[in-house]
Amino acid sequence: MTRHAGLPAKPASILRQPLDAVLFDMDGVVTDTANVHAAAWQSLFDEFLKERADRDGMEYQPFDPRKEYRQYVDGKPRYDGVKSFLDSRRIQLPYGHEDDGPDRESVCGLGNRKDRHFQAWLEAHQVRSYPGTVKLIRELRRVGVKTAVFSASCNAEAVLRNAGVFDLFDAKVDGRDLVRLGFPGKPDPAMLLEAARQLGAAPGHTAVLEDAIAGIEAGVAGGFGLVIGVARGDDVDDLQRAGAHLLVHDVSELILSENTRLIVKTLSDLPSVWDREEEIRRRVSGKPLAVFLDYDGTLTPIVQDHTRAWLSGDMRAAVAELGKRCTVVIVSGRDLNMLRGLVELDSVGYVGSHGFEILSPEGSSGSLKRGVEFLSELDLVEQELRERLAGIKGHAIERKRFSIALHYRQVGNDDIGKLEPILDRLLADHPSLCRGYGKKVFELKPDIAWNKGYAVLWLLERFGLDRLEVIPVYIGDDLTDEDAFQVLAGRGLTVVVRDNGTRQTAADFAVTDTRDVKRFLEMLASIAVDTQEAEGRGW
Repeated sequence: MTRHAGLPAKPASILRQPLDAVLFDMDGVVTDTANVHAAAWQSLFDEFLKERADRDGMEYQPFDPRKEYRQYVDGKPRYDGVKSFLDSRRIQLPYGHEDDGPDRESVCGLGNRKDRHFQAWLEAHQVRSYPGTVKLIRELRRVGVKTAVFSASCNAEAVLRNAGVFDLFDAKVDGRDLVRLGFPGKPDPAMLLEAARQLGAAPGHTAVLEDAIAGIEAGVAGGFGLVIGVARGDDVDDLQRAGAHLLVHDVSELILSENTRLIVKTLSDLPSVWDREEEIRRRVSGKPLAVFLDYDGTLTPIVQDHTRAWLSGDMRAAVAELGKRCTVVIVSGRDLNMLRGLVELDSVGYVGSHGFEILSPEGSSGSLKRGVEFLSELDLVEQELRERLAGIKGHAIERKRFSIALHYRQVGNDDIGKLEPILDRLLADHPSLCRGYGKKVFELKPDIAWNKGYAVLWLLERFGLDRLEVIPVYIGDDLTDEDAFQVLAGRGLTVVVRDNGTRQTAADFAVTDTRDVKRFLEMLASIAVDTQEAEGRGW
């Protein structure tokens, strides 16, 4: 998944008046089911296209779950999605009837087959809601701003109840309502306007949160005061072209201002931990802590030569002292073995390669490796990258076991623009990999749903620390740390190293630099003394 340092959009001040209501798309904004829908669509179309190719002696071209899903299917009612995709492939089928069996070759039959795939998944799994979205909804309701959820899916109520968030909304408009009312689906604004009508809210005083192109277009067409695109993947440009007034990576980057306007949190305007020290002390005192710490830029300053980012003695002592009192894990993009060699502490856990390698402290059981099947391709890409960058001075390629980092801090300004086109061509040849961003570094890594945030959740669950009384604390400075800030939204204490940056962030508080991090760790250690005696380490 690609993460951009900044998200261009129209000014957030487009909605200057207080909000009456906020409308939330379900899949991809409230619940983490967009990928499930994409997988169900892929299963459907690949089955159909393979059968058709074999029968007619044609070349089989599988469904693209990224590009074609976003362009033709996402956010639309099932039958509209089927027809839109078939039209793009110039495939003509009879429309059929809504009661067509899933094995019939009609638009409705294929749509019903897709629904069968999705229903099977829903019966066997628990739907995950996005913590940042739930946090914002609760805050909106607390101050009296009404909320509604909308979805093209006929399974919306089942999904919301499965995820445990059905009761968070004052109104719901879904695929069944579209059929009952005879409304067209997105990008027509009828669904959104109906949700606003049910809430008694004027569209001009209502915000819409959407992750689908069709939904953004519907919000703009309906004249809604603020249309926010949630760009979780590499669809920033698509959502902006569709007309989004504001773009975020995750809803946890939004905050409700005192005059009930939705604004974006940035590094420059986050409150310092020292401005909120009393509040933080009250929140964590007497509670068991699980502290997760990024390395580069957090425990040690960013340096020109990434191989010389040594951990100072006083910072090591501060981490070790905190580790005596609570669970501490170092979370980094560095290779696991290199990270352990830099930190040199056996009392803490380690997460390397952005979560692809996990090792608990010495004497504890618990390790995890993800992405082993990508190692041979990473070897090949590393060789190709070295060849293609041979003429560019100042770059440094760092091969980690599960990723490849391209450092360009010392690359001349005239050559920096040459790097991304080279990476674009490489990724086009190796679609199973994706690009990540950091401070003066590009990262090539397996394109699977795994990152620092997922690693933190795995550790909390693995060691019984996912209890309500445990306070997870995450401190980091990089774009990759935002994944952890997001999964801990509303539950943990998330702190970003400000470093004079201005990017959007999901963090709650900020510190100034690594010296400020050390001071904060010492404060946590003083708070955690009684906690350790009462709770034990947790590993």
